[in-house]
Amino acid sequence: MQFTPPALTNAIMQQDQHNGYQERCMTLDELKTQITLGEDSRRQFKQDITNADALAAEMAAFSNSDGGVILLGVADDGSLPGLTLADVSRLNQMISNAASQHIRSPITVQTENISLGDGRLLIVLTVPKGLDKPYFDRNGVIWLKSGADKRRVNSKEELRRLFQSVDLLHADEVPSKVGIEAIDHRSLGSFLHDTYSLELPEKDADLLRLLQNMNLATADGLLNLAGVLLFAKHPEWIKPAFIIKAVTFPGNAIEASTYVDSEDIGGRLRDVFDDTLRFIMRNLHKRQGNQSVNSVGEPEVPRLVFEELLVNALIHRDYFISAPVRVLIFTDRIEIISPGHLPNNLTVEKVKAGNSNLRNPILASFIAKKLLPYRGLGSGILRALEAWPQIDFKDDRDACLFTATIWRPAV
Repeated sequence: MQFTPPALTNAIMQQDQHNGYQERCMTLDELKTQITLGEDSRRQFKQDITNADALAAEMAAFSNSDGGVILLGVADDGSLPGLTLADVSRLNQMISNAASQHIRSPITVQTENISLGDGRLLIVLTVPKGLDKPYFDRNGVIWLKSGADKRRVNSKEELRRLFQSVDLLHADEVPSKVGIEAIDHRSLGSFLHDTYSLELPEKDADLLRLLQNMNLATADGLLNLAGVLLFAKHPEWIKPAFIIKAVTFPGNAIEASTYVDSEDIGGRLRDVFDDTLRFIMRNLHKRQGNQSVNSVGEPEVPRLVFEELLVNALIHRDYFISAPVRVLIFTDRIEIISPGHLPNNLTVEKVKAGNSNLRNPILASFIAKKLLPYRGLGSGILRALEAWPQIDFKDDRDACLFTATIWRPAV
């Protein structure tokens, strides 16, 4: 027996295409194969549901995350007790009520009834990724998927990331707790002179007005995160988590007590970039090649690779996560680990094809004005791969990390 489950193809198939899904008719055996994979952050089993509020919480969690499917009539152990026709009628009514009356804002879901034979049915309930996040249940609770389970949103950081995911808020525009007294006049003055042929205002009121016009300060006179990271005297004092921790290890694994070189790198973004690049380059092998004996030698991996990947890490990391970027140098590889997985619908494949998404638009706009060697949105990773194809990327959504691994040539 064959059937065409569009709800299933929209949710389960897209969540793991490398398992062999295609948007086509699926057999019952193929559906059972997916059930044997168990529950995860995009697929959940329910033998039955009797409480509309509980169902609404499950659907809100999917909508606030990446969407998914709830398979009704499937037991937790993956067996298929199925549903009666009366169960299906009752559950479809409950689904409609929960989606429209028990969730704010209401969501649109899809259901499909699949025959299991012997009069038993299975409901495939598809919940799309929400476009109007965050979604609340009737009690005002915001739920997120956490692996195969769900959990409450209980921090401002998580709530901000939800708004960020639908482009309603960006981390680089969030106010800090410092005003224009924290500005480094020398660096800002140099930027204004070189970029706009302007002089730094002498009066505080004029300086504040200029910073507000540049989207670096709020109406209340506070620097936003972009203003702090780009032009503050000591950004690491104001935002101590937003540094780079760089460590060189003697082997191919992280060792608790032994390292070759280590540095916590803070300062304005330009300083962080320059100092991190120096750290990496001094820990690379140099190759003489055809150069003379007295030459410095060429680095084993082209410098351009690290320029592009470091700029990418500083501009596109998730600044709602209070954690540093990490640069870990091993004998066989170099890892650049950024807080935050790829935003929205970006995947590693799309990034390698040149697609991008502006997570921090204010920072990106200033970096494009030559504050860092930024050569265009979405093209940095392409240039890095062209210069050194031995780079792997990992988008870890559970750990909320994006890792670029640059493989070193064998010595």
